[in-house]
Amino acid sequence: MQLIDTHVHINFDVFQPDLEAVRWRWQQAGVVHLVHSCVEPTEFSSIQTLARRFPEVSFAVGLHPLDAEKWHHGMAWEIELLARSDAKVVAIGETGLDFYKADNYEQQIMAFESQLAIATALDLPVIVHCRNAAVQTRQLLQKWKNLKENLRGVMHCWGGTPEEVQGFVDLDFYISFSGTVTFKNAKSIQESAMVVRSDRLLIETDCPFLAPVPKRGQKRNEPAYVRYVAEQLARLRGESIEAIAAVTTENARQLFGLAL
Repeated sequence: MQLIDTHVHINFDVFQPDLEAVRWRWQQAGVVHLVHSCVEPTEFSSIQTLARRFPEVSFAVGLHPLDAEKWHHGMAWEIELLARSDAKVVAIGETGLDFYKADNYEQQIMAFESQLAIATALDLPVIVHCRNAAVQTRQLLQKWKNLKENLRGVMHCWGGTPEEVQGFVDLDFYISFSGTVTFKNAKSIQESAMVVRSDRLLIETDCPFLAPVPKRGQKRNEPAYVRYVAEQLARLRGESIEAIAAVTTENARQLFGLAL
């Protein structure tokens, strides 16, 4: 059984003391590939180093919406140049909108649209962060889908409703579930997990954040724990974990162009 963790941040300092042990555990759990997300372009070098160190790591480059105040005129050029510089770059992001923790709406929208332009120009998928901004995010994605038919991507760490899921799936976006789907009170997320089309389903940890049950409460999440996300999806959808692993692995390969 093979699993792909489609959203990690293993470049964070919390992993540095024992990263080889972390890797051993993800290998033992059947995780054959990781897609490393990017908070801001200054991370590119550290993430690239990890991708060279670990053949099973691909990565993205982009600017997180909560860092949108760092956006400047030359950053679009910088992100595009970095994306072109390494064949292991498989996506742009993470980008998107977060109106829960910040209210700099115009800056976030500018940075988001600029990165959508880069993604479509390079024919790469986009990793979308969306919190308390589902309506606005879908409107922007619909606008760009009308302009650029090759726009595609994933709504990462899904936290919305089944109705919102349908809006993004209608745009052919993938929906990725993290450890939050295992939380006892995450009823809306669990309901969403039951209605996503199989060909648009992905799994992730978003580590080191959001450790799933039964590891919830630990200070650090890690890629090996993506198995618990797959197990919860299997329970919710009435499928075997082998079936969930197979479909999410194939979906990740298709979206990110992974030659595994």
